[in-house]
Amino acid sequence: MKTYRIHSPRFIAVLLIAMPCFASVAQAGPPLICHAIEIGQAKSLPWISHSWNLSGGENYDVKNLVRDTLDILGPDTPVLVRMETLRRATLYARKDPLVAKELVARLHARATAAESSGRPDALAWFDAGYLAEAYKQWLGQNLPHMTDGMRMDPNPAAGVDGYSLVKKAIALRGADPQMEFAAALITLSGPQEEHRQHAQKAIAGAKSDSLLAQNLATPFLGQQSQTVSAMPAKNSGPN
Repeated sequence: MKTYRIHSPRFIAVLLIAMPCFASVAQAGPPLICHAIEIGQAKSLPWISHSWNLSGGENYDVKNLVRDTLDILGPDTPVLVRMETLRRATLYARKDPLVAKELVARLHARATAAESSGRPDALAWFDAGYLAEAYKQWLGQNLPHMTDGMRMDPNPAAGVDGYSLVKKAIALRGADPQMEFAAALITLSGPQEEHRQHAQKAIAGAKSDSLLAQNLATPFLGQQSQTVSAMPAKNSGPN
């Protein structure tokens, strides 16, 4: 696996410009679903596809989804791995509305239980919030050429403000560039100022986080010829 580190002030400056530009490419597909997160060799839910979506050849039993997801989302699991696990879980969950409902309920119950015991868990709130936002972009959505032939069951997390839960997680955890990256993806379509702040904090943290730097430097939303850092140069043109 390649190691990426961000040392160049020029590269950091380019990334700062690029992050607000994400909104213009977000229309290529829901970002929490179509943008796979690079996690190296870390354990996540089974994945055999070579693209962002399920291949159709999976033999994974979705009835195990809740148990498997909770097992992966332990206290030592990095945020990037949580993001990719919840992305995959959302894709699998569309196959079974009862499983989808149970997963979001269990994650929310885990967070509220810790809160009630006087030991609020930032990661638990992050998981509940990020899954709610991923569900919002995929479950119950009819997206041309993306969801053709798929179930159209209602989103069991409808009405849940997942972004607020992610912000709560950040407040509880303190400085966490990977959580800031997650929040930046959630806010691609706004609020613009909050998106900018999350993006800046993620980019600053990537200087000492090679895997986060790699995620910031990979092609975004299937744009094979563009990386996050190259987009503004291609889109802005001469002044």
